[in-house]
Amino acid sequence: MKTRILFLTAFITFHYSIAQKKADTVIIKIGEASKIIFAISDKKDLETLKHYNLQSLMSDMIQKLSNRDSTDLVKPATAYLKDTVPAHQITGVTDVNTQTEQNESLDENQDNTHYTIRKRPRRKTYSTFSMDIGTNNYLESGKFPDQNNSLYSVRPWGSWYVALNSIQRTRLANKFFLEWGGGFSWYNFKFQNDKVQMTKDDNGVSFQLDTRDVQFDKSKLTVAYVQASLVPMIDFSGSSRKPGFFNGFSSGFRFGAGPYIGYRIDSYTKQKFEQNGDTKKEHRHDSYYINNLRYGLRMQIGFKGADFFFNYDMNDLFTENKGPRLNAFSFGVSF
Repeated sequence: MKTRILFLTAFITFHYSIAQKKADTVIIKIGEASKIIFAISDKKDLETLKHYNLQSLMSDMIQKLSNRDSTDLVKPATAYLKDTVPAHQITGVTDVNTQTEQNESLDENQDNTHYTIRKRPRRKTYSTFSMDIGTNNYLESGKFPDQNNSLYSVRPWGSWYVALNSIQRTRLANKFFLEWGGGFSWYNFKFQNDKVQMTKDDNGVSFQLDTRDVQFDKSKLTVAYVQASLVPMIDFSGSSRKPGFFNGFSSGFRFGAGPYIGYRIDSYTKQKFEQNGDTKKEHRHDSYYINNLRYGLRMQIGFKGADFFFNYDMNDLFTENKGPRLNAFSFGVSF
């Protein structure tokens, strides 16, 4: 009798264990002593799993574990859906905050309901500070003035061009950007002959040698502008920020060209000389019939943290019939 009872008990236990549906499990080892276990009892749930942003879910879970917080996650399960999913496709979704099954059915009138996770739009425009340092000169009928021994010929070394700009970089496409902004720039035309004196009368400007009995060290013309530029750029690195020494390097090659315009805010001549053992400087602020507007084309080629630029003024430096017809240009490094 006892044998029959034991046999019957074993038979019922065997069939009950067969009747229980085993869950498929996936074990992911983390380090030496930890693991993550996925238990899937219904393969239909795999389709639901595809719509979850597991990275966001894991980030929240890791943050709570790091803070030794044993409470439930505060977000509902639908908050981790990574895209728009019709409600009828997410059957079986339960709140990750609970540890008990919820078998609530969706209302038939809500079959067309969509759960939408709004993503923060990617920022399109970044601002940065940019500095141009280089040299400047001008052309007369396509030639340098020193080819004709003109008194207004300038020295390449010592004729510095400087610009300080606030540049905005706006992404228009994946690797296509628009760099726009404004700032201040200075032309410094250092004459080759230190005795050259620039003067002005009703007829225009003139250049002659200063006949004073002193030791001249420098003679130059400086023109300051407030300016704006608009330069479309192709940057193969795809970086949203304008590369530079002040805001990080970029490994990509980039190039672009675009217009600029400036308005003259000051101009003056400067002579430096020694007289009776004393160093003296003479500044004369005047318009010197210099065009108030300056406009032209800018080209940029860059790699890593620096750009090489070339600016060419398409209008004359002086107003018509008031001075030599000179087109100024500058080139150097922008960073």
